Amino acid sequence: MPRPPKKFGRKPGGPRKPTGAPHNRSRPDGPPPKRRAAPAGRPAEPREGDRLQKVLAAAGIASRRECEQLITEGRIQVDGEIVSELGARVNRASQEIRIDGEPLPRPKLQYFAVHKPTGVVSTARDPAGRPRVIDLLPPGVGRMFNVGRLDLASEGLIIVTNDGELANQLTHPSHGVEKIYEVQVAGVPEPDVLAQVKRGVHLSEGFVHAVDVRVKGRKKGSTILEMVLDEGRNREIRRLLARLGHKVQRLTRIAVGPVRLGEMPRGAVRALTPEEVRKLRIAAAEGPKPEREDSRPAVRRPPRPGGPPRKAGANIGKVRPPARAVKKPVKPLDAEPVRRIIGEDAPPPSRPKPAQGNAGPPRRPGGPGKRPGGGPGKRPGRGPARGPGKGPGGPKRSGR
Repeated sequence: MPRPPKKFGRKPGGPRKPTGAPHNRSRPDGPPPKRRAAPAGRPAEPREGDRLQKVLAAAGIASRRECEQLITEGRIQVDGEIVSELGARVNRASQEIRIDGEPLPRPKLQYFAVHKPTGVVSTARDPAGRPRVIDLLPPGVGRMFNVGRLDLASEGLIIVTNDGELANQLTHPSHGVEKIYEVQVAGVPEPDVLAQVKRGVHLSEGFVHAVDVRVKGRKKGSTILEMVLDEGRNREIRRLLARLGHKVQRLTRIAVGPVRLGEMPRGAVRALTPEEVRKLRIAAAEGPKPEREDSRPAVRRPPRPGGPPRKAGANIGKVRPPARAVKKPVKPLDAEPVRRIIGEDAPPPSRPKPAQGNAGPPRRPGGPGKRPGGGPGKRPGRGPARGPGKGPGGPKRSGR
């Protein structure tokens, strides 16, 4: 049996729903309902500082895995409280850390200068098992940090230290600590090429340039340059010079701030003097040097035709008026859209009109109803017109 159709509308005699106001399921009167409060628990720890197991391993207590075991066993105290969570973070400079009740010994800050040879990697870990810079250090120095890197084919000075704060200042480009490189390139760079090195070029990471560059010497078929950089990107010097048409044949870093490579042999290690460490801290605290005027490419305008030459600095302090907006013609709304037809359905191109210079002689004006070159009913250059229905073979047969 089919179902009766559903009736819409209010029931007779029932309350009528008010119109003109949106339906609101919330309470019409009184304050809004309060949200359920989050369950009370331990507040989240700040994300500042380093992980506790990392700090313990950096102090030379044990490996990081063994330090994690010390934490889970409840043998570590931070500010008098036992910490057994591996995710805890601590501030080594402001918090007191104890192991089995004994204060954590602060490591002695050490600073080394290493002459990295070619074929030695600057990373702390190498899956290929190649020799590393930290392998050249004396045994038992603990966890150390490289100040900057050199690629596998480059050599020169690398500073290694366990002073993480100073290492970060020396490597971060915001501090602008200058590094000096001795670069041997193929060919003889012209003066405009050296000027372009200082002005800079655009690479995939952005705009790069050298603080200074000068010719230090020449060899057969090559030139030795001395370049100064205040930042260190991946293979920056090699890519910068290759962009300008000069391949780098040899690259040696000879200075990091006030510390010089000097006559150190390849693979040698020496401890920095207190005076060198003091100068390094001063160089890192000074910040970046002011940008040179010629570090960015200058745009030179051509001289005005028929006018006096422009004076240098004539536009300094002048405010340029805003450019006028170009009004484009507005297409009417009722305009019929233009339909373009392409492919085989497109109409053939119209025959081009002859140019004015190639136009033939003007036609002779003929009289009304007359064709030039013949009388009425005659076509020029042809015989008499055929009559209707008669062709060259006689009268046309019907289609019966």
